[in-house]
Parts: sequence; structure tokens; C-alpha cells
Amino acid sequence: MNAPARLVRTVAALWVALIAAGVGPPPTFAQEPSIVVASTTSTQDSGLFEYLLPLVKQKTGITVKVVAQGTGQALDTARRGDADVVFVHAREAELKFVAEGEGVARYPVMYNDFVLIGPASDPARVAGLTDVEVALRRIKDKGAPFVSRGDRSGTHLAELSLWTEAGINIEQDRGAWYKSIGQGMGAALNFAASSNAYLLSDRGTWIHFKNKGELRILVQGDRHLFNQYGVILVNPKKHPNVRAALGQRFIDFLISPAGQDAIARYRVDGQQLFYPDARQPGV
Repeated sequence: MNAPARLVRTVAALWVALIAAGVGPPPTFAQEPSIVVASTTSTQDSGLFEYLLPLVKQKTGITVKVVAQGTGQALDTARRGDADVVFVHAREAELKFVAEGEGVARYPVMYNDFVLIGPASDPARVAGLTDVEVALRRIKDKGAPFVSRGDRSGTHLAELSLWTEAGINIEQDRGAWYKSIGQGMGAALNFAASSNAYLLSDRGTWIHFKNKGELRILVQGDRHLFNQYGVILVNPKKHPNVRAALGQRFIDFLISPAGQDAIARYRVDGQQLFYPDARQPGV
């Protein structure tokens, strides 16, 4: 008999002897309560989760495992039943997800805004504008470099909507100046910094981003740049593997006074990145 076989035989004999002696099986340990949250790259890249999730663990006992993707990908992950909760920022897509029966209810959680970033040299001369549609038309007319995330994220969807509102069909009118990279916010900012290009960013990721180079905020304050985040429990009736009770406990913390206060207190270099905005689901 070889050594591995002898080891197995010895362990088995010992186990039988222990049971016969009334020692019984070893104690079992409950699995640590955990959930999977499919979320946006902006909540990850802004540092919010690094700050917030230890507080969630402390207050609820739940370990949150984040899958950071663009909003469209995050919702698709949830549609496959591979997440318990989605925490994203594209309201129309979120409401569609709930209407399809994939989610239980959408709860607003917080907001910030988008900002138009560009090089200090500002070849399209958009600095100081408060109308982002005018700024986009100038960038297009000038053929100035523009970076798009191109990843079906909330930021990408917002960007496409802004081009449309500016009267530009970006799929038809794009030229070599328009770079669609199919990556997250951090990667898009790095690309823009290395190529002195314009791009749309959520403010939270921009504040947290270190490699700013010559990039600056050039356009901000337009009401069209409002950026709200919502959280949704994936429907356990459609996906029975969803940890519904734990997922709802996570949501309840986010929209509770304690959770909202925690979000409000998150700052980078003294700047508040997100503003609590919890309301009734579906609003």
C-alpha cells in the first residue's frame, strides 16, 4: 500500500474510533454572511467602497464582495443571477431592470455630478461654459481629441445622451478625434491624461484620481450633468440563489440615517464626493 493510501486508511480508522468513543463529529461553523454587489467602476474608483464596506461589515455583519463593471454590464451580471444587489447610476436602465422583473425595487441612495474634463490648453475653448451641449459642439467642430468609455456604463450612457441633446449623432459624426476605449473611468482618465483629450467623468472618480497631468475641470454646473445612484435587490423569485435577506439588510443600511451619514462623511482632500439622497423606492 502506498503512503497516500495508508494515510487515508489511518485517518478513516481514527475517525471511526472517535465516533465509537462518543466523541462525535467536529463542530460545524456557520458560513460568514456575504453578498455579491454588481456595481459601477465609479463607486470603486472613487474609493467609496474601500471606505464604506468596513462600516457595512461593522454595522450589519455582512461581507460585501464587489464586482466593479460599467452599469450595463453590472445589470447583465444581475440578470444572470450572478449578483444579489446592483448599485449603479443610470436611472432609466435601472427602472427598466425592475420593470422586467429582474429587480425588486429601486432605492435612490446618493448623487453627485458629471464634469467635462479637458487639457489646460483647451483647444476647443470650452473652459468656463455652463452649457455642456455648447461645449460638446465646439469639441466636435474643432475635432479636438475626446475619450469615450464606450463600455455601456452609466457615464457612457450619460455621454451618449448629451451628444444627442447637443444635436450630434456621434455614431455618424465621429471621426479620428473620438476615441472609444471600452474601459472604466480610471482607465479613461489615464488615457485622456496621456493624450491631452477631453472626456466626461463623474466628479467622485475625478477627485480621487491622482494622475491628473494637464487635465482640468472645464465645464460643470449644468443641470444635465446630474448623476444619481440607485440600489436594487435582485429578484429572488426569478433567481432563487439570491441572498435576499442579506441583500435587503445591505440596502436598508445604505438608506438608513447611519448609512446616509457615512456616505456624506466620505471625503478626499477635504472634498465631499457623494451627497445622500435616499427616498422611497421607485422615485
